[in-house]
Amino acid sequence: MPGTPLPPGGPPVFAPPSDCLIVTTPYVPGYRVTRVVGATFGLIVRSRGLGRNIIAGFRSIGGGEIPEYTQLLEQVRHEALTRLRDHAKSLGANAVLSVGFDTSEMSEVMTEVLAYGTAVVVEPDPSAPQPVSLR
Repeated sequence: MPGTPLPPGGPPVFAPPSDCLIVTTPYVPGYRVTRVVGATFGLIVRSRGLGRNIIAGFRSIGGGEIPEYTQLLEQVRHEALTRLRDHAKSLGANAVLSVGFDTSEMSEVMTEVLAYGTAVVVEPDPSAPQPVSLR
């Protein structure tokens, strides 16, 4: 899986895709939605692997974080976002709004991660920013 490595010994850093706006909010400040394309998603199912399961099993005895699983889920979520972006772009979108994740376990050795959102076309909004009101 591609990633930008940290200095030697550090874990890889996974940045969100940069060629498509992907946000968890239902809007993007400074942009306006010109077309709603529809639902989009990125799905990946990944096996934890026998080695990781054995190491994680020993670590779980002592409690605390299990770094092998943390790194795996970070990689899988990045891949799900990449697939989400690819799907949105294939539909003609240049942004995805209201992005969320759903994660589930399959047969105790596989993890499914789904990234989902609303594919849209946005363009810069030249009008003056409007104050936000909660009334």
